[in-house]
Amino acid sequence: MAVNSSRDTVDVQHVPLCRPSITETEIAAATEAMRSGWLAHGAFNQRFEEAFSQLTGAPHAISLNSCTSALELALKAHGIGGEVVTPSFTWVATANAIVTSGATPHFCEIDPATRNVTAETVAAAITPRTEAVIVVHYGGQPCQMDGIVELCSRHGLLLIEDSAETLGATWQERSVGSFGIGCFSFFPTKNITTGEGGMFTCFDAGTEQRARAIASHGIASTTLARERAERPWLRAAERAGHNYRLSNVLAAIGFEQLKRLPEMNRRRCELAERYDQRIAEFDAMVETPAVAPGATHVYQTYSVRIPANRRDGVLARMRREGIGASVHFDPPVHKQPYYLSRRDPRTDLQATESLCSSLISLPLFPEMTLQEQDRVLDSLHGALTRVVT
Repeated sequence: MAVNSSRDTVDVQHVPLCRPSITETEIAAATEAMRSGWLAHGAFNQRFEEAFSQLTGAPHAISLNSCTSALELALKAHGIGGEVVTPSFTWVATANAIVTSGATPHFCEIDPATRNVTAETVAAAITPRTEAVIVVHYGGQPCQMDGIVELCSRHGLLLIEDSAETLGATWQERSVGSFGIGCFSFFPTKNITTGEGGMFTCFDAGTEQRARAIASHGIASTTLARERAERPWLRAAERAGHNYRLSNVLAAIGFEQLKRLPEMNRRRCELAERYDQRIAEFDAMVETPAVAPGATHVYQTYSVRIPANRRDGVLARMRREGIGASVHFDPPVHKQPYYLSRRDPRTDLQATESLCSSLISLPLFPEMTLQEQDRVLDSLHGALTRVVT
């Protein structure tokens, strides 16, 4: 049982968007890491990385302080400085990582049904200046990767997967983060959490070595590895780098969370299925998530679509009633002030803008009780009934 909630005793007067599932096992692992004396990079980082590689099928994994750092590493390790195709329908970190790495984002459209990019929408945005593609697997559902992989291969483009929201998801039985360079998030709203944290996965040993050095001040070896070397005091930078490392304490939490991922994702899917069934019973105007054949959806976010002219009113009423509903994402990145000032005249993203104006993210987390979910459903139904344009 999670230490911060109980399915029998939780107060449902307020239902948050997310409640992280932390057990005594994670607390004990963090305590073990602290008592070890290794508070920075240590043995738990290595265990976490090895377990993550086994899960995703990518032979190399680097634990980091965020998914944003992973995205930057993917670009910097390959010297990307031209255009990077990516959706505007994403958290701003995706585009920020492109800019802070010295490249230029070129936003592409999404499929409104799956809320993901497709090979067709990516292809429409490729130019002679394109050097990389960052796909964003939205809300727990992977993009349809076959065509995207082929497209990037044909054009010689680096493929990066923003897998922040899809840990445990698969496309055609293959894990996200194993089609290109995988970038994962462990923020408290994600499928596992370390509080703050991320992971970088890849297949190429050269990429892993460059990325690991950039993530640690330009020094290729880790602190733990140097302590086992003949002259542990030697720390020579091979390049200019950053400090993107994850602490041993947080890696201990992630290592234990990863063991519980199948259980937590199973619960997310059960609650999502119940949302689908109940919403279908009470309102035809609500569009529930569509799942593409061949995809497994792990429902990091459960977002529904309603008429845009009612969205804000419905959302405001639900929040007044103590329901932590939100929107992911509005405004789209290309409509945010910084990116408006850098507006690309080629950007025409009507499907993205329409989707962003009509989405509501409903509370969903592994320890959610049926009583809490019923409260969300009652609030949504009531708001749809009472809010008029």
